[in-house]
Amino acid sequence: MEELLNDTFLGVLVGGAVMILLQIILVIIGYLIARSIGKKIISRSFERMAEQRNMHPGRVKTLKNLSLNVFAYALIFVLITIIVGIFDLNIAPIIAGAGIIGLAVGFGAQGLVSDVVTGFFLLLEKQIDVDDYVTIAGLDGVVEEVGLRTTQIRAFDGTLHYIPNREISSVSNHSKGNMQAMIDISISYDDDIDRAMKVLQDACDQVAAEEEVIKDGPHVLGVASFGDSDVIIRIIGQTENMEQWGIERKLRKACKEALDANGIEIPFPHQVNIQKM
Repeated sequence: MEELLNDTFLGVLVGGAVMILLQIILVIIGYLIARSIGKKIISRSFERMAEQRNMHPGRVKTLKNLSLNVFAYALIFVLITIIVGIFDLNIAPIIAGAGIIGLAVGFGAQGLVSDVVTGFFLLLEKQIDVDDYVTIAGLDGVVEEVGLRTTQIRAFDGTLHYIPNREISSVSNHSKGNMQAMIDISISYDDDIDRAMKVLQDACDQVAAEEEVIKDGPHVLGVASFGDSDVIIRIIGQTENMEQWGIERKLRKACKEALDANGIEIPFPHQVNIQKM
């Protein structure tokens, strides 16, 4: 009789464990489906918003990434709550305890609170957006993600920097408006400066006619300074965001070829040795 009761109890225990396991599996499957559908809905919503309101692409990416992160955290919280409910635990004390713990952590982790507050104002004031070229915390790079806790900056050597938002005391956004392309070209002291400037301006005009990303100029400003063995002429133009470096390279090439074609020397450093007899 005792053995029969033990077998019955074991069977009920195993059956209950199997039911709980099946419920957990179903909940996890539901979580994965909800996460996939939610991500698609959020992404499509922001795509439609960008089309209807003509929003800046970087701003759309910033808000979309933030919404996806908030959705993921909320979904995980719901998942944990449902799993706790499967075990017939009282959820109310757990939620209240989580609130108390969260409050204690808030007082103890002031850095985290500072990160969230700073991140909120970065987003609210539209200081930076995804794909902007910025200087933050002494680092140059392109913004890949703006979160409530950290901001991700991709440096030009490929390094991805995770910067806590509380360390962002100042922001230099180089992507607001057109960018400046500036180069200095050297000619020898023996060459005619006015003639050299005309040759360089013609070369700049040719590049401007070929490149749609140039918004203004380039203009030959004139003599910027005098070197040890050269006269330095400065050229400045305005380009679309993130196009300035490519235009500077093309301008240098075009100016070098134009100077060579017109017999104008780009000098190299000269040294004079004086020997005392």
